[in-house]
Amino acid sequence: MPLRKDDPKSVGGYKLLDRLGAGGMGAVYRGRSRSGREVAVKVVHAQYAEDPVFRTRFRQEIEAVRKVSGAFTAPVVDADPEAVRPWMATQYVPGPSLADRIRESGPLKGAELRRLALGLVEALRDIHRAGVVHRDLKPANVLMADDGPRVIDFGISRAAENHNTLTETGQMIGTPPFMSPEQLTDARTVGPASDVFSLGALLVFAATGRGPFDADSPYLTAYQVVHDAPVLDGVAQPLRTVLERCLAKEPADRPEPGALAGEFVTALPESGDEDQSTVPLRADAMAVVRTRPAMSPVRRRGRIRPLWTTAGTVGALALGLTGYLLLGPGLADDDSRTGANPATSGRSRWTAVPTGWRPWQTTVDATAAHGVKQQTDVAGYGLEHTPDCVVYEGGVHCAGDGILPMRIDALTGRTVWRADGVPSAAGNGWYTFSVLGVVDDTMVVQQEYRAEREGDAEFSVAALDTETGKRLWHRRLDTRQVGPHLSGDLVILPDGSGRSVVALSPRTGTERWTAPLPAGQYCDWADTGEDPYLMCAPDMMASKDMLLLGLDRSDGAARRLTLPRRGTLVGTYEGRLLFLDRVAGKDAFSRIRLVDPDTGRGTSTELAEEFEGDVTPAGGTLWFATSSGQVTGVSVRTGERLWRTRTGVEQPSGLTHDPGTRTLYLSSAGGRIAALDAKKGTPLWETLPRAQRATNPGWSSGVLLHHGALVVATQDGDIFTVDPAHPDRKPVSG
Repeated sequence: MPLRKDDPKSVGGYKLLDRLGAGGMGAVYRGRSRSGREVAVKVVHAQYAEDPVFRTRFRQEIEAVRKVSGAFTAPVVDADPEAVRPWMATQYVPGPSLADRIRESGPLKGAELRRLALGLVEALRDIHRAGVVHRDLKPANVLMADDGPRVIDFGISRAAENHNTLTETGQMIGTPPFMSPEQLTDARTVGPASDVFSLGALLVFAATGRGPFDADSPYLTAYQVVHDAPVLDGVAQPLRTVLERCLAKEPADRPEPGALAGEFVTALPESGDEDQSTVPLRADAMAVVRTRPAMSPVRRRGRIRPLWTTAGTVGALALGLTGYLLLGPGLADDDSRTGANPATSGRSRWTAVPTGWRPWQTTVDATAAHGVKQQTDVAGYGLEHTPDCVVYEGGVHCAGDGILPMRIDALTGRTVWRADGVPSAAGNGWYTFSVLGVVDDTMVVQQEYRAEREGDAEFSVAALDTETGKRLWHRRLDTRQVGPHLSGDLVILPDGSGRSVVALSPRTGTERWTAPLPAGQYCDWADTGEDPYLMCAPDMMASKDMLLLGLDRSDGAARRLTLPRRGTLVGTYEGRLLFLDRVAGKDAFSRIRLVDPDTGRGTSTELAEEFEGDVTPAGGTLWFATSSGQVTGVSVRTGERLWRTRTGVEQPSGLTHDPGTRTLYLSSAGGRIAALDAKKGTPLWETLPRAQRATNPGWSSGVLLHHGALVVATQDGDIFTVDPAHPDRKPVSG
């Protein structure tokens, strides 16, 4: 399809010719290099480009694809994960996905099925030889080119020997009908044999149009993958026997790709004539070479959840609704094991919860007392996001991908109201909502709306009254250069032209001031807790320098500083801007820079070692949280390590610092929470996960604080509270 008016004309030196498709994470274009070579260029959406967790996953994806070379994969041609909006160019492959091919023309037969099987076996051999496990081999990730299939999307792959994954322990990541049993029961044990299981399930689908474990819900599908024999009706011998071995429950019982090639040659003899029931692949059947294809849109008609009374039946997924783990020796380094025994610390450390409060648990699908009663017929872009929540006054205000804005009573867990989209979301279009913030009794929400799944996105911001959910004002946006931002008592939006930003009163929408944007540059907001800052750079390519634009909240007056792009603005310290410099080619930091916002002059301090992970600054300390759950405290003044502690919270969604109790909290998309002493790093307690699955760990609201209690949202759509003094207390239904 043709380029849209807000699409870039070039990326990384590649001229963009047309748009191949778009998903929740980015858009993919057909591009051409100066030499005439055609490529598929994936460009990350601006709202995810500033997320360090997403950038880490994108870097890993690029590294995985670069390791693999072979006739049946789509290699990386060029990439820049450090660009303002990261991008990756891969070989352009004309041809539909296997999923589209089956949907349009039915199951494969004869020579076409043989060509698919042998091509995928060779692709897996190349992938495994490179030391990579794909972990998401499914019909949408196989492109049907004229000269054989191509395996794409290494977004959740990992090195075969690497067990520090970006997944929550015990949580699900992948696509259930094509996942192996070990992916569902213990993701850390996943090896090359898992891809063989997925290959077996994929070939059953290719031959019959049905998966071997199809069921009415992903939970039942997952149960059948782990416990039931595959359904192979319609698969003829001798192919059936080969696929039965691929689908063995134990990894050791599955054949290796090298052996499978010979077995498929025997099971699928070459035919002299092309099967007339198949449709020949066309060179003009253009397809998207997506490194992360868009998931099928999901309409929320009430979530299908396993019954707790049948916990034995769904044991592979139901990992415990709650658990209280007092951490023992060995879980923290020696330099963090000082202080009192957490089991005897008692209530004295913690802030008392409100009178009458009890821990509660609810869901985004709960019936609302006012407004839109039920969360029904609202389509999002997939199951990629947890509810995005903010605590304000006595309410928990949430929204998300296919989740309408809502308020939950923070004391009882009762859903007070649910607001509609613009236009109405009842069975109409596709919606993603995000909470910009809550201030002055006003919930400010960004909405992304598409009338059709692949249609143009319309961005807008709405202000809702926190007591009633009534819409106070609504404004369309042009987000080509910058997105909306809430800073203190101002909502700052791009104006209608996209060339300026306008500051509004959150409650009334009254304009306060307007400030121009730098021409020809893309900008991202940096939240320092004080005046708002924009980090800007030209086009989408990495540049040597960036423009830092500071806006005065009172009148929009701008301060401009040109700084090296190697730094990431993470906050302020003693009135100066706090930057961390990245190590070239690595997701790690090596230096602290403190910059005067008025003069641009600054000082730098080399870190005692390279520190990795998501960083949270407060009170002269930097806390780094890695994907494996390790937390490190570092002094801003000296760059020295203060302490380091390991937790069981993998892929934490940032850290929450409670200065009143001197506590750090971290949580995962699966609802696992850990509490640490902020000064010494001493582990205080840790819970088990709450969610039944986590398709995209790392993206969640984190731990929210409310009058001594904690509020946490899971990717499963659950929202629950915890008393930090007694995290083992069972929740009541909201």
